[in-house]
Amino acid sequence: MADHLMGERKEGSKPEGRRQGTGWFLILRALSTRSVRMSGGLLLIIACVAILAPLISPHDPIRMTPRDRLKPPGMGYLLGTDEFGRDVLSRILWGARISLAVGGTAVILAAVGGVILGAMAGYFGGVIDSLVMRTMDVILCFPPILLGIAVVGFAGKSLVNLVLVLGVLFIPRFARVIYSSVQSVKRNPYVEASRASGGTHFHIMFHHVLPNVFAIIIIQITLNFGFMILLEAGLSFLGLGTQPPTPSWGTMIASARDYMEIAPFLVIWPSLAVAITVLAFNLLGDGLRDAFDPRLIQ
Repeated sequence: MADHLMGERKEGSKPEGRRQGTGWFLILRALSTRSVRMSGGLLLIIACVAILAPLISPHDPIRMTPRDRLKPPGMGYLLGTDEFGRDVLSRILWGARISLAVGGTAVILAAVGGVILGAMAGYFGGVIDSLVMRTMDVILCFPPILLGIAVVGFAGKSLVNLVLVLGVLFIPRFARVIYSSVQSVKRNPYVEASRASGGTHFHIMFHHVLPNVFAIIIIQITLNFGFMILLEAGLSFLGLGTQPPTPSWGTMIASARDYMEIAPFLVIWPSLAVAITVLAFNLLGDGLRDAFDPRLIQ
């Protein structure tokens, strides 16, 4: 009986939050969900297509063949040709490289900046909290597309400026979430114990606080990756993103709008590429959020 009670006490004394936060446990739980497997597999295919675009593209994406302009989908050109006779399929494959590269670089920039600012404001509080979070609130007051148009229009049209603008615009999205999570984590007993035993702020932050919000960071990255791609396509559509003749889904849609009546496929294919990619990232983010939610872990 005593052994049984000791076993129960020992089992009950194990911090549930620490068990839930183990990396392998969360990964296996995430892979067990259908939405994560489907969306992750689809994104893996899109990533492979983007990486292998120079090898699998049937034609040069910027080569013009005027005699083949506005050809409908067929054997020679599986998805048809645009107004300059360029192969649409090849341009979509190369456009995936641009969208994923811009979106990935920008979301990493936003995540690094947002995590640093949000963690500092949530952990230290006081003046740092007020200064950082009020700045984030000001940025969040403006719609991203309008602020992106203003900043890119002022800074100049280039791929580097586009990445920097997208990264800065999405820093508040990460900072707000990390801020509230860090405020919750820093009140836990193990953080107080580490502080009482002489642990430095750097040690506490990197050994106790950030590991417990890592799952939230991953979820935010996947959810905002889709928004990055959508915003990049929108700015490129307006002529403020990727510049011709570089293939981009947004520029393809913009150049095809004058031919919607005679060649609607020019708008359909790049629009489907944007929609499928954004949907896959959103489904992956939702699946990871459900898998990492401690309220759903038994």
